[in-house]
Amino acid sequence: MAEAGINYAAVFQALPGMVALLTPDLKYADVNEDFARLSGRTREQLVGLYLFDVFPDNPNDASATGARNLAASLKRVLATGERDTMALQRYDVESVERPGEWEERYWSPVNAPVVGPDGRVVLLVHRVEEVTALIRARGGPEGSHTRVLEAELYTRARELQEVNERLRMAHAREREVALALQEAMLPTPGPVGHHRAAVRYRPAVGSLNVCGDWYDLVDLPGDRIGVAVGDVVGHGLHAAGVMGLLRSALSAASRVADGPARALEVLGLYARSVEGAENTTAVETCIDWDTHTIAYSSAGHPPPALLRTDGTVEFLDQATDPPLGARPDHVPRPQATIAFTEGDTLVLYTDGLIERRREDIDTGLARLADSLTRHRAAVPERLADAVLLELLPTGGATDDTALVIVRL
Repeated sequence: MAEAGINYAAVFQALPGMVALLTPDLKYADVNEDFARLSGRTREQLVGLYLFDVFPDNPNDASATGARNLAASLKRVLATGERDTMALQRYDVESVERPGEWEERYWSPVNAPVVGPDGRVVLLVHRVEEVTALIRARGGPEGSHTRVLEAELYTRARELQEVNERLRMAHAREREVALALQEAMLPTPGPVGHHRAAVRYRPAVGSLNVCGDWYDLVDLPGDRIGVAVGDVVGHGLHAAGVMGLLRSALSAASRVADGPARALEVLGLYARSVEGAENTTAVETCIDWDTHTIAYSSAGHPPPALLRTDGTVEFLDQATDPPLGARPDHVPRPQATIAFTEGDTLVLYTDGLIERRREDIDTGLARLADSLTRHRAAVPERLADAVLLELLPTGGATDDTALVIVRL
């Protein structure tokens, strides 16, 4: 018995359909019960023998190409290490009981590699679907032609399934790389002075939906910090790369610019030189504990929320301008200031937290305000978890979500 009590030899023999294992020199290493039965051969007539000695092309038919096509497919798998799905093949199989007599058969093969530790192909999985019954006529030549078309359509459907699976795997790999890139560029921030903050990033569900959301917290001169979030349009690895460029640029601009509006103006000018940065949204805030004020400016981004100690929520929407690159000419961006008291909480987020299809954005904002009010006594870490739990869909969101919570 193998590990975990599974008898893989028995599993292989019980596999439905014709499955054979071939060595790199195309000899049968093993066959399952269906392969032996449906091919009309015993295991002794297969295992250890060269595939095309057992099933050669019909020497009496110059148009017979099934064996040659199969050989080409198997060589491709050995050379590339990639699975190969063949079109419907006609084989003339010689009768074991009546040598010299050949029976017309139709098989639909798939060949896949088994790779060893060194990356080389050590075995070939040769799976065959017997479709002769679909080809044989039911009522004369016209019926035969119909069955051939049915079998061809069936084979094409299987080929599309193979292509879709390869695309899915490629997208999954891209998603992994994009997530790794985002994690590298969105590390957990260190302490922001003596103030308490929590950050969260939740990727979208699905291999194609990794997006370009980001957050940033920076220490500024005096008892001040800059807090920003942004969202790049698009999905996948490219969006994640653009996100990294814009996040770094805004982080640098916020350290030297005279306020959030100027920082976003600098970011907008830089975004013009970055392909894919058009229509990015972002909001920049500057929290000043000496004056107990928050200065903010938004480039088309959902408004930050200010949770008061009494449970009321104010959305900071008095300095909103179009997204980056939305205007052909440079125009100064607006900036607004609001006062806060000790114990208030500033919440920045991306649209994945509040937006839902076929729902007005005000509904999402109201849902956020209600959640913040009910959990206002929680420390930032627990408040962040509670908001995400209540606002994100149970099965996962179709858009990324970034969330920053700062206790003032």
